[in-house]
Amino acid sequence: MAKEKNQKRETEQKKYTLVIVESPAKAKTINKYLGSDYKVTASMGHIIDLPKSRIGIDIDNDFKPEYITVRGKGKILTDLKKFAANAKTVLLASDNDREGEAIAFHIYDALNKRFPELPIKRIVFNEITKNAIVASVKDPQNIDTAKVEAQEARRILDRLIGYKISPILWVKVKNGLSAGRVQSVALKAICQREEEIQNFIPQEYWTLDAILEKDKKEISAELIKINNEKPTIRNNEEIEKIKADLEQGKFIVTEISKSTKAVNPQPPFITSKLQQVAANRLNFSSKKTMSIAQQLYEGIDIGRETVGLITYMRTDSTRISEVGLSEAREYISKNYPPEYLPENPVLYTKKTGAQDAHEAIRPTSVKRTPESMKKYLNAEQFKLYSIIWERFVASQMKPAEYLSESINIQNGNYTFRITSSKMTFKGFNICLDFLKSKEAKSIKIPTLQENEELRKKDLDAQQHFTQPQTRFTDASIIKFLEDNGIGRPSTYAPIISTLLDRYYVVKKAKQIEPTQLGKLVNEIIVTSFSNIVNIDFTAKLESQLDEIANGKFDHLLMLRDFYEPFKLSLEEASKNLEDHKKSFDEETDEICDKCNSKMVKKLGKYGFFLACTNFPECRNAKTIPLAPCPVDGCNGKIIPRKKGPRSKGFYGCTNYPDCDFVVWSKPLEQKCPKCGKFLIEKNDKVHGNYKVCVDEKNCGYKLLEEYSNE
Repeated sequence: MAKEKNQKRETEQKKYTLVIVESPAKAKTINKYLGSDYKVTASMGHIIDLPKSRIGIDIDNDFKPEYITVRGKGKILTDLKKFAANAKTVLLASDNDREGEAIAFHIYDALNKRFPELPIKRIVFNEITKNAIVASVKDPQNIDTAKVEAQEARRILDRLIGYKISPILWVKVKNGLSAGRVQSVALKAICQREEEIQNFIPQEYWTLDAILEKDKKEISAELIKINNEKPTIRNNEEIEKIKADLEQGKFIVTEISKSTKAVNPQPPFITSKLQQVAANRLNFSSKKTMSIAQQLYEGIDIGRETVGLITYMRTDSTRISEVGLSEAREYISKNYPPEYLPENPVLYTKKTGAQDAHEAIRPTSVKRTPESMKKYLNAEQFKLYSIIWERFVASQMKPAEYLSESINIQNGNYTFRITSSKMTFKGFNICLDFLKSKEAKSIKIPTLQENEELRKKDLDAQQHFTQPQTRFTDASIIKFLEDNGIGRPSTYAPIISTLLDRYYVVKKAKQIEPTQLGKLVNEIIVTSFSNIVNIDFTAKLESQLDEIANGKFDHLLMLRDFYEPFKLSLEEASKNLEDHKKSFDEETDEICDKCNSKMVKKLGKYGFFLACTNFPECRNAKTIPLAPCPVDGCNGKIIPRKKGPRSKGFYGCTNYPDCDFVVWSKPLEQKCPKCGKFLIEKNDKVHGNYKVCVDEKNCGYKLLEEYSNE
């Protein structure tokens, strides 16, 4: 009897529905929507995962994973169980993707073992707004086990590659290295591009413009054909022959054509395109873009309410919901002239291989314009929100229209052309600010008639050299991975961060350049594990993971098919791989200032440094000097410095405070040919990457790069 009373009392105490999300920011926002009948708390991401200290996969037992409570998350799990004990229902509200489904499953499993009678359901939503949250709570679902299996298969696959190849790298190269399924493909692409750049041999070529006159007005016409074929002018001798031919002939207008061209708006953002545009327009790294997007998604305090300003930011679909389309069209009709609104909503084609689980990234309410939100956002949030809002609204507007004029001018066998383009209807451009294109300067062409002769004023010949491909940037490496079906929306930013963290690549200006270490690791993986970095093979694995998530492929079959040949590659590499342990050690003339032993150049986690050869008796280590101090009379060396752990790095003299020379750009291993001081690398929109003398004011030497930013 007493037991029944206690159970009744416990049931009466269970007053709330427990909602478990991933982050505290999201919990705070959702809690405001649901009221006192709900308790919203955060799991802080994964609570249950594979152990870090060992592989955690029983390969001989159908790749069974060993799941444990994540270190430091024990209290969170205890709290969740405590909250669940007083709940009448639990709703798992982690992100609506494979990773989120796995988080929900592991929480479900832990709570269900403790409270088998407690109803535990899954809710999903694409935006954190009151309507979306309330609707999801009214329609709880079961956990999608196919998605969980896909996440588990991906996790096991990556764990096998990382925990099997990495120890080989530790033994053969150096401790602390790692290999990853997708990061290795990206590293291979970066190394291949670097090799192409280093091996590139520039080829000379020339272009020719005719400076013509009519009514004392100059017109510049470009040589586009010789004998009706694209011109290939290889040297000065050839250009001089062409000039001589032209002096003998006349410049006659032979063809005048005008045409109108419509330029369609771009689709609303998917994850990869958002990262690319944010990199190119705002100079944001992929990691930074996703961090800011997460803030906009999870909730911003806008005075009377906290609301998610954008829909879910990990998506590969350009689909827009009916609600989103309707709201965009209503906004356009009220805020722009009627000729800017298409008759029907603009729908975009689904990209091949897109999972289409979420709609495109868009504002949760188009009425919340960037300007109206500006006072609630920091500068970076405002910029990112602005480009998302602009891209979405523009996507539902009419195309821009241009009037193009093309005039062909003939002189014997040589065809010249004048082109001009002018915007006649702004279309979607009317709503753009951050995303506004630089309009090409419209050339004013005098009125010309066919068969009219134009007077030659000059012939402008220019020498050029062919350029190699540019190095990858954040934007272009993501585009490369996306175009080849490598990785997914959630993985693009971590790939680049991992390569930088491992010192496999470095960034110079916006460009990604492989280090010596990155080149060596890539060579080992390409030689010993060719499948891992094979684009088609990796893309096939991604497709199989998608099929597993859709319930159309057996995850164990995929793992078995992968592991058997991989196992043979591991055995072969362990036996035959050359030892590279001392590859990066280099003798120097530097003397240890503590024990007078010689110092050796070594490779550490963050790059090269000087270490005493008398290690471990002497543990002295120093930063490698980059260049002699350029100050007259100072015999110091320039080294990297920082004022504090969070401050921006700079380069200063070892004789500080006696010498206070500083420079913000990294000194290069290249002397100025004019004054002998060192060069530094700079970047601007006009020249891209270029090198200048550190004494720019007095010396002024400048060397433009053979290639510039993409």
